[in-house]
Amino acid sequence: VQLQASGGGLVQSGGSLRLSCVASGRTFSNYNMAWFRRAPGKEREFVSAISWSGNIGHYADSVKGRFTISRDNAKNTVYLQMNSLKPEDTAVYYCASPLYSTAVVLRGRLEYAYWGQGTQVTVSS
Repeated sequence: VQLQASGGGLVQSGGSLRLSCVASGRTFSNYNMAWFRRAPGKEREFVSAISWSGNIGHYADSVKGRFTISRDNAKNTVYLQMNSLKPEDTAVYYCASPLYSTAVVLRGRLEYAYWGQGTQVTVSS
């Protein structure tokens, strides 16, 4: 399984970015997907996750109402639309996929076996 994240960049506070993650190596539509991030000096933390069908989305409290996760199973791609960005959103963002297909959308970092290479998001004040 390979995950390729892209879409990061430098943006001013209040701006927007859309991250993409293309998956390959297995049937994408069978698996939930997630985004995590790691800020300088901090541990990797959960941002958002989406069910295999795209019908269920979960968000960290810190991004709820500002970020939207979605997926296009025909394109093997999961997206993270980030609006109203804040300097504290600055981090490397990683997409992730679990080892097994589950009905429950998971938030724990240890629940995910496959990780993209990360894409840097920098929000200036």
